[in-house]
Amino acid sequence: MSEQTETRGTRRRVVVVGAGMAGVQTAVVLREKGFTGPVTLIGAEPHQPYDRPPLSKAVLLGKAEGSAFDVDFEALGIELRLGREVLGVRPGDHELDTATGPVPYDVLVLATGAEPIRLPGAEGVPGVHLLRTLDDAERLRPVLARQHDIVVVGAGWIGAEFATAAREAGCAVTVVEAADRPLAGALPAEVAAPMTAWYADSGAVLRTHARVERVEDGTVILDDGSRVPAGAVVVGIGARPATAWLKDSGIELGTYGEVVADDHLRTSAPDVHAVGDCASFPSGRYGERLLVHHWDNALQGPRTVAANIIGESPEPYDPVPYFWSEQFGRFVQYAGHHASADTTVWRGDPTGAAWSVCWLREGRLVALLAVGRPRDLAQGRRLIEAGTAMDPELLADPSRPLKGATA
Repeated sequence: MSEQTETRGTRRRVVVVGAGMAGVQTAVVLREKGFTGPVTLIGAEPHQPYDRPPLSKAVLLGKAEGSAFDVDFEALGIELRLGREVLGVRPGDHELDTATGPVPYDVLVLATGAEPIRLPGAEGVPGVHLLRTLDDAERLRPVLARQHDIVVVGAGWIGAEFATAAREAGCAVTVVEAADRPLAGALPAEVAAPMTAWYADSGAVLRTHARVERVEDGTVILDDGSRVPAGAVVVGIGARPATAWLKDSGIELGTYGEVVADDHLRTSAPDVHAVGDCASFPSGRYGERLLVHHWDNALQGPRTVAANIIGESPEPYDPVPYFWSEQFGRFVQYAGHHASADTTVWRGDPTGAAWSVCWLREGRLVALLAVGRPRDLAQGRRLIEAGTAMDPELLADPSRPLKGATA
């Protein structure tokens, strides 16, 4: 490496905005790759950076006090600025505007994640909760301990996980969902249909076609006039990229307010990268732009960002999206992206404890949902990455390993 390249690649000041998984991983991977320049990690919350998945499980149920990352930031020479709100960025000046004054950067990484969508009209109503942050989980923990009647608004991934925890804590749970089924925005109707029974099996009440009209203290009123008692209301109706602070920056934002990144996670502004829940990227594998709000994307993307910062030439960022959910005693995993599939193949009985759904496009596996079949998921993920041609008839035999169902 020439001295000029080293100066450009390893001694510049890197500032990372966002202290969740994507931001922390970016800082850590920079050090792993030998970057010796100053690295500053700015987080809006005052807590030590922490992992989010345990919030809806162990932290919520009091089985863990927190989920701080096992990272020695001081030893790595990573400066933490926590409890700091970032107000804007001026790419032309290479400066961030924060509540405590401007922060200069040579390279900026946007890793601000996503923020929960709030229920209109419910702001300020006592007993209405979100579940996104450590503070949210700590506010909800005593609510579960008191075994209140709980209404969950939204039967998506987070709603199902919270309902699971609330039932485990002994609460009476009613889940209200505006659509006709759980996970309406995530999965096709025939795939989500078997999951409807999981709610009743766990003792939770699921009400579909149920839109919230308003929330009063102790009651949720639905648009059909019915009233549902609610000692607490937990809202889980989705999330949007946390990018409002970028609106006057000139950095290109997409349809959902996300930062538009290229296939190396670079933004429209020079020396600015974006990673994790706040950014979309073009997928050559799927032929469309993907906005992935899942932990694995926040874990993988930083390797591409760090490689670019230090002057490596990484492959385009084009992962097979992956996530998991633990709900109602089931371990649900998903890999890929099924939107462009032309064939759906079931493996096993969806009324049973273990089954999978495979999506093919032109004979090749593009996505897979596995319920209690982790081996299907592990093999399927590799087959998606390889673009392997599959035999649908062999694939439909749940006793045959996925890797043995190739064409």
